[in-house]
Amino acid sequence: MKLLVTGGAGFIGSAVVRLAVARGHEVVNLDAMTYAACLDNVASVSGSNQYSFEQADIRDRTRLDEIFALHKPDAVMHLAAESHVDRSIDGPGDFILTNINGTYNMLEAARAYWVAAGRPANFRFHHISTDEVFGSLGDTGQFTEETPYDPRSPYSASKAASDHLVRAWHETYGLPVVLTNCSNNYGPFHFPEKLVPVVILNALAGKPIPVYGGGENVRDWLYVEDHADALLLVVQKGVLGRSYNIGGENERRNIDLVKTICAILDQKRPKAKPYADQITYVTDRPGHDARYAIDPSRIRNELGWRPSVTVEEGLEKTVQWYLDNEAWWKPLQARAGVGVRLGVKA
Repeated sequence: MKLLVTGGAGFIGSAVVRLAVARGHEVVNLDAMTYAACLDNVASVSGSNQYSFEQADIRDRTRLDEIFALHKPDAVMHLAAESHVDRSIDGPGDFILTNINGTYNMLEAARAYWVAAGRPANFRFHHISTDEVFGSLGDTGQFTEETPYDPRSPYSASKAASDHLVRAWHETYGLPVVLTNCSNNYGPFHFPEKLVPVVILNALAGKPIPVYGGGENVRDWLYVEDHADALLLVVQKGVLGRSYNIGGENERRNIDLVKTICAILDQKRPKAKPYADQITYVTDRPGHDARYAIDPSRIRNELGWRPSVTVEEGLEKTVQWYLDNEAWWKPLQARAGVGVRLGVKA
């Protein structure tokens, strides 16, 4: 397939790009190169004749039309988004413009291209979203594809809106779409403001390791390369108009995840005191969802997909990657907002 991947220089998008090229797909990477993007994420495939890059903003409809006309993709994998909850609390405007208006532009550009091409039966628009659109769970239960939407942050609200747009374009215009909602990702090339890299890098630097509230919030952790595998499966074999929840089947309290990372570091780079001594509890995020948990039975039963990496295996791989790749993460720590507590303006 020839895939147009938006946000392909970001964390999850670059994992999709690397895996797609490795599997023989032709990939056009469309990225605006905002603060969280890094072309080093796709350096391993940048020399391939199966890969090309277009710097463009999904808010620029004219540019999108040009890229569709030039590259003529078989499918779109739409990952470009503002994705950091704390940043959405401090500055929601970018999330509205990118996640909602940008998705609208992508849908309209894709629809115009699809119609002009004679509505090819093999075309797909795959919208990649998050489990955060479903809100917050109690101690029991899991999100299914039928769970009512209940977003609690500007980020999750903007992603919920984009999901609704994609479904509407399918129902109203017949655009062939598939959707996925995933749990928390982690792994190599994770931008240094997110929880897992913050823990690793603060621990190594001897800085306090911040844990929101009491660390009781629960997330289902999905190794990013497992996620990329699932996404490529859905774009090829997913049922049109259908959504698929993608989870790691690895629920952990935040505090337990942090302590696991500290224990791995104790083994790999020991020092006089345990890294867990650096854990510091900080004021909780406003509106912090208590628990997310994914029921992945649909993608398992219909498409035969399951995660291959446990959270313990994935964290060990991730910690080792950060230890081995200081040249990647060190420059990113100088970018705006990294290392600064965000999301407290509310």
